[in-house]
Amino acid sequence: MRYPLDFENSFSKTYLFWLSRFIRSKITSLSNRQVVNKDRLAQIIQELIRGFESVEQLKITIKEVRNIGINSIHVYYLPLEKLYHYMMIFGAASMKEIDEEVLSDFLASETANLSDATKKNYRISILGFFGYIDKQNEEENGNTYRYGIELKNWGGLSGKSGQKLPSFLNKDEVTKFIDAIDTYPFKNINLGTRNKLIIKTILYTGIRVSEAININIKDFVKDGDAYIIQVRGKGNKPRVVMIKERIIKNDLSAWLDVKSCEDNLLFCNQKGKKLTQAYISRLVEQILLSVGLRKEKNGAHMLRHTFDTLLYQNSHDLILVQESLGHSDINTFRIYTHFDKKQLNRTTDIF
Repeated sequence: MRYPLDFENSFSKTYLFWLSRFIRSKITSLSNRQVVNKDRLAQIIQELIRGFESVEQLKITIKEVRNIGINSIHVYYLPLEKLYHYMMIFGAASMKEIDEEVLSDFLASETANLSDATKKNYRISILGFFGYIDKQNEEENGNTYRYGIELKNWGGLSGKSGQKLPSFLNKDEVTKFIDAIDTYPFKNINLGTRNKLIIKTILYTGIRVSEAININIKDFVKDGDAYIIQVRGKGNKPRVVMIKERIIKNDLSAWLDVKSCEDNLLFCNQKGKKLTQAYISRLVEQILLSVGLRKEKNGAHMLRHTFDTLLYQNSHDLILVQESLGHSDINTFRIYTHFDKKQLNRTTDIF
């Protein structure tokens, strides 16, 4: 039986559900030669199917599984427990917030100073987990969400095919998408105005969805013919981005006239609460599909890669791309040089 990727409106419960299921699948595939209590192991497998209310309960169960005789189960469990805590720190609301970039950031911080063997174990565990979810999830409409995680190049561990290139929209596709934002038939006019405003803000500034939904109204300030927006990224690091007034003027004015948000948020739902990342990603995907645009990753995070790619293509300035994203390591962004068709075309002339 397959299950929706997200459910119960709780990242914690959803993640624990998938983690329990994955651990159960590993227990049934690992060697059981040293098992000393087969009856208890059978009970634990049923407990894993039912799921756990907390990661602490699951952790105790994993320890018991090791004591029973499935010694290597912690190799798969430990990295995924750490990933759970990592995502909870940043207030994750949906499993769709996890992608290749998030996992690379996680591995960079969590595996620092660890041996290559341990790093490989982390990679194996993560690939196995998201590969399992790719095969087991299914929405009501029959579609499945595919992570396609590869982690081919991180932390000194190089795969045969190098680093995976992120999905992005080219210039013509961006124009098509922008037109679609303004013409999409939103059922509620006021919420449609809000939706257009937040999607344009993400597309034209390259900020993360998590940063967009947490923007405070006081951090959205007009300056000449543009708006200066202060956002807080991972690790609560502040940075400033800008967007031209003409791009969002009408949507911003209309939304400010009707919005009623708690905690001075700029964006909120009908109850005044903060929007979820999953909602924004679904919204972006619906608009893309409405005009026949289909990428490997159709969610809102793909807009961030689009911003970075086009920014580099027009500026050829990696420092500018680095600062716009709010990351500390410039090497993270050298991947965008792969999309520089002007430079690639030079190679054909030279050859």
